[in-house]
Amino acid sequence: MFTKIYEWLRKFIKENYKELIIYLVLFIVLTYPLPYYIFVGGGTIDLEDRIVLDSNEKGSYNLAYVKQINATIPTYLLSFIFSKWDVEKVSSYTVDDSETRVDVNNRERLYLEEANSNAIINAYTLAGKDIDIKSSDYKVIYVNENSDTDIKIGDTLLSVNGVSVSNNSEYKEYLSGLNVGDKLNVKVKRNGKEVDCYAKLVKVDGEKVIGLYLVNIYDYEVDPKIELKFKSNESGPSGGFMLSLAIYDRLVSEDLTKGRKIVGTGTIDASGNVGEIGGVKYKLIGAVKEKADIFFVPKENYEEAIETKKKYKYDINVIKVSKLEDAIKYLQEND
Repeated sequence: MFTKIYEWLRKFIKENYKELIIYLVLFIVLTYPLPYYIFVGGGTIDLEDRIVLDSNEKGSYNLAYVKQINATIPTYLLSFIFSKWDVEKVSSYTVDDSETRVDVNNRERLYLEEANSNAIINAYTLAGKDIDIKSSDYKVIYVNENSDTDIKIGDTLLSVNGVSVSNNSEYKEYLSGLNVGDKLNVKVKRNGKEVDCYAKLVKVDGEKVIGLYLVNIYDYEVDPKIELKFKSNESGPSGGFMLSLAIYDRLVSEDLTKGRKIVGTGTIDASGNVGEIGGVKYKLIGAVKEKADIFFVPKENYEEAIETKKKYKYDINVIKVSKLEDAIKYLQEND
């Protein structure tokens, strides 16, 4: 049996080796990855599918996202034909050499957790609904590659030299009173257990730091109850503002959508400030493709959005926002 198969295969290759070589070369040419990303526009995600909370909306709130593909020879060549396809070097988006892909994924999920908790806090507070913040985890979201520490992304910071720290002001105030070069004893929570770590204090741009970037992720109880259902491959902070706006509309009696399709992007902090994001050009392209009526954009990204609108002669209302209240006021005052 195996002998017959072997003989058949040997004969087939001998008779067709030229065609097989051509196919192999074509396969390599068509699939070989190049050191570029190609941005090809974006799309939208209806938040109706992410929020479990009663709604009376006739319109919809939507997140905007960027579509990115890994470049191959064919897609790289096509980028010179399609004006809305942009090419960027992979090196422009790489992380520190010390980071693994797991580190990056953990950070992006933490960004999403932070955005979600900030979105809920702002929406319930502005709507006058019950919200009780029980506690806050001060989590490590980034460790500088040049830092001297064994702290890891995802750790919850508990104390430095025995002094409890639970937010940025406490953390920075304590470090400011120490000496550069000090080796600090840092207690963190990792995988549910307290772990003793160390970190060396350095000075960067006039500030005493240990090379960590941290965020607060809150534990809270709310009434009415809410559940968020994001997919496992969804992460990052740029949907926080729109999520908060969508939740707020579900908590108040007035339907702010008024039947419109509303798309937007931007981070949100615990005080309701809307923050800058990347890829606004592609997100606007996606919003127009999905026939959105309104595109909310952070003030820092407004000029780029307007330039994109003018360049492609888009018929869409691009609205600049600095705080969550700006978007609420606009929707209340405009039909």
